[in-house]
Amino acid sequence: MTITVMLEQSGVLTLLGMGIVFGFLVIMIICISTLGKVIHALGWDKDVVSVGISPTGPIVPVGNRTGDDGVISAVIAAAVTEYRKTHS
Repeated sequence: MTITVMLEQSGVLTLLGMGIVFGFLVIMIICISTLGKVIHALGWDKDVVSVGISPTGPIVPVGNRTGDDGVISAVIAAAVTEYRKTHS
């Protein structure tokens, strides 16, 4: 087997492998896009919080925010304290 034949075979195998990977990526993108459209059509993406810009410039969150960040911080602090008590 000469070097020319070996280089020719390696080139063909390289192109074949890259083509297979490219084809798989195209199929995966099509499947993900289709699944996204199906999920949106069924309304399963309604709990996503949208973000809007107010006329004054800063970004204002729009959605199901209740403003209880202090409660969430307290719960996290209590959980960390309890974890440290039991795992030290």
